[in-house]
Amino acid sequence: MWIISILLIVGVSLIVYMVKEAFADRVRELTFRFPSYPVDAPPMKIFFLSDIHKRRVSENIIHAVEDKADVVVIVGDLTEGGVPLSRVEENLDALSSIGPIFFVWGNNDYEVDPDRLKALFQKKGVREIVNDTADYGAVTFIGVDDGTLEKADLPHAMRGTDPDTCQILLSHDPSLSAELTASDGVDLMLSGHTHGGQIRLFGWGLYPKSGVDRLQAVTRVTSAGYGTSLLPLRLGAKAETHIITIGHGSGKE
Repeated sequence: MWIISILLIVGVSLIVYMVKEAFADRVRELTFRFPSYPVDAPPMKIFFLSDIHKRRVSENIIHAVEDKADVVVIVGDLTEGGVPLSRVEENLDALSSIGPIFFVWGNNDYEVDPDRLKALFQKKGVREIVNDTADYGAVTFIGVDDGTLEKADLPHAMRGTDPDTCQILLSHDPSLSAELTASDGVDLMLSGHTHGGQIRLFGWGLYPKSGVDRLQAVTRVTSAGYGTSLLPLRLGAKAETHIITIGHGSGKE
């Protein structure tokens, strides 16, 4: 009987811990310096997040990053089927208090009525980038539609871009990095989708851990995401957001 009791206590404790990891308000700070970023431009600070799904953006996370970012970038899965549009609106209101919002679509975003979501974006001043570019300050955002649904069109998105300028690729699907070459001149790629595996057992997960990858063609940051898919549980892949600082120079601090 005592063995069953111990197993029950361990099981409940583990679930409590996994819920805590799923609802963590973690902000990671990264700094990148690129020769293409104008030497006379002030550094740009990006609040980067992905995969909000059902979660409400908490006041804690807003307070943690307010006055620390110039712009907000969401790389897909802002919502999913079953999430009331009012919650999405509340999240956008909270995030817009930080700065202007740029958004690219993820696979779960298409589980809701796209027209209603687009109307909300227009109402809230959210700039969606769909296989296109958008200039902001000293950088050019290149935004692609969701690659997992085969909606991404990178060649179309990059038409007319200047490889000598500072370019940041926004893609929900991190595997799109395989389509890049060094000659494209993309300095940084921001992506999500994988949740860092969400639940990792003994270090193993369905997807690689989140983090920074220095690939041949680009430096890629893959977020573990802010929300969860299916169950509100995480293990070994804590919920996260990022403040990313971009400046002139070379390398990463």
